Amino acid sequence: MPLTILCAKASEVDLVSSVLSEAADWVATIGPRLWGQRHVSADAITADVIAGLYYIAWFQGEAAGVVRLQLDDTEFWPEAVNAEAIYVHRLAVRRRYAGKAVSDALLNWAVRHCNELGRRYVRLDCAADRPSLRNIYERFGFTLHSERDMGRFMTTRYQMKVTAAT
Repeated sequence: MPLTILCAKASEVDLVSSVLSEAADWVATIGPRLWGQRHVSADAITADVIAGLYYIAWFQGEAAGVVRLQLDDTEFWPEAVNAEAIYVHRLAVRRRYAGKAVSDALLNWAVRHCNELGRRYVRLDCAADRPSLRNIYERFGFTLHSERDMGRFMTTRYQMKVTAAT
């Protein structure tokens, strides 16, 4: 399925929020909620959209999925060397596009973007108690880096080596 991935515009905050909310609501039907409304509401994500952190995967004029891409992540990766990685967060796919490789397309795009930036790793984290989510990342090629106690929950940290440092 041919997707175009573009940086979300400030005028697309509500659209990004709707994709995130839809994914969060669906996850809550099969297990514990992944993100609360306070994490995915338009108010919660506006600053990140304006800062250029959210990207939208478009299919025939419709938003099929979104991802937040950060150049640093001191909350989940405090020991990381500056400028060695990019960090994937809030990967979400609209239900009508589930199973159509939208998440793979977004991850492949993140890998290419990491390469373009001359960074060594694509990193991400997920709740340690989410085996199906962990399987998605492992099947894609991410390797387990470590687990980290975040106080409120345990997170599993993954990385994929992309390129040698420049």
